[in-house]
Amino acid sequence: MIFETTPLAIAGMVTVLGMSASLSVTTAMLSAPRSRHARIHRAYVLGGMFVSFVGVWLMASGAWPARTDSRYGLFARAEFTAATLMGAGLVLIGLGPFASRLLDVLGRYAERLPLPVRLAVRDLAARRTSTAPAITLTAMATAFGIALTIIAVGATAQLRADYLPRARPGALLVSPLSPADMDAVRTAMQRELPGVPSAETQLPRPPSRVGAHVDGLDRPGGSVYPDAVIGDEALLRYLTGDRSTPYDEGTAVVVTTADVKVGSVTINIGDSPTVNTLPAVVARTADPHMETIFVPAKVIRDLGHQLEPGELIVDPSVHRVSASEKERLDARLGGVAETSVERGFQPWTGWTAVVAAVLLVALGSALAAGGGGATSPRAGRVLARAGDGSAAALRWFGACRAGLGAACGTVLGAVAGCPVGMLLSWPLTAATSWNSPPRVPFPTPWPVIAAVVAGLPIVAAALGALLVREQTRGALSAPGAHPTRIR
Repeated sequence: MIFETTPLAIAGMVTVLGMSASLSVTTAMLSAPRSRHARIHRAYVLGGMFVSFVGVWLMASGAWPARTDSRYGLFARAEFTAATLMGAGLVLIGLGPFASRLLDVLGRYAERLPLPVRLAVRDLAARRTSTAPAITLTAMATAFGIALTIIAVGATAQLRADYLPRARPGALLVSPLSPADMDAVRTAMQRELPGVPSAETQLPRPPSRVGAHVDGLDRPGGSVYPDAVIGDEALLRYLTGDRSTPYDEGTAVVVTTADVKVGSVTINIGDSPTVNTLPAVVARTADPHMETIFVPAKVIRDLGHQLEPGELIVDPSVHRVSASEKERLDARLGGVAETSVERGFQPWTGWTAVVAAVLLVALGSALAAGGGGATSPRAGRVLARAGDGSAAALRWFGACRAGLGAACGTVLGAVAGCPVGMLLSWPLTAATSWNSPPRVPFPTPWPVIAAVVAGLPIVAAALGALLVREQTRGALSAPGAHPTRIR
């Protein structure tokens, strides 16, 4: 799944969508009319629509076989992932001519708008050879950021459903790399965690599976110890989370959340055909992941099996190990054991840095669209007309110009990014192993998408209002510019 190779998946997306974005920007530059009064040729718009339609068809073709709970081989998943990525690239390429088309439409209906907005629209439309590629780059970056956010949220939901804890929340697990290292591990724990008791699991020698069965009891999947676990009194109380759980070294304990009555259990060890029946009682646990059948170590020894240590556990009901304590314990162990503290599901958040980076690119492109060409004589005349050069009117003009450029880009980006993210989520989270859980609903982060689409133009408008005065000084000093004084 994407959770196992997230950086690799992001690298593949960056490569494919980055190449598509470059072609889209090039198409936007070539299709933009050179004359301020000319309209974009219809062939560019129709061609872009056709390419985008083919891209949507390819994305749907790739996502459709990945929608079920079936298990796929790596080659099959790579095939429909590649088809979906190619479709996403075509969708982005097809958007190239639409920035110029959108500026055409805005310019046609700008007559009744307030003066700063009207001048901003006309200025953007008059410089389409520079503004259309910048707006398209804003759209490409926004589309990538939105698509990656949708995919990451969906993948995180699936990974959360797939997550299986190794212990109770807050428990410290110490697993010696060799049974011979157990004494050194105990010594290290006594020095770094003085006075803190630990529970211990044990395994028949050679390490064998312990099978246990109770008639009429269905145990749920996802348990830390799915069959049975051998240990001492401390281990039993760790499993139940109750320090007062009664312990009898000759009686098995069915640890469960179900309301059942049990009088005995049957167990067998490894490949031995011998099946043993033990008296048993029931103990409840608050954590369903701890459901198992506990077998006292003395019972196994009495059956003639030797035991060796498995792992040591610090019960969080007794002591919660801090990060600094774990670091000191790791340093003292010197690599003879693996340690981990069960913190629950921890999602990978590296994708947020990628999204932040591409949104900064989108913002920079929007500002370039709003401020590009400000040193030309015509730009100077446009700026001077904004309220006869008054500071407030100039700031409104700069805000409208940058905000409109950003809005055009973010709207186009959202139109492309939402279907790309929703469809790519299916192949990138397709199951390749039989122990993968069923699909869970993919929550689409609509509030985040709305915040990007609305927030990016607002930020661009604020920055455009701050930057316009410096641009205006240079523009009004250019030859042929309006001599109106900036107040």
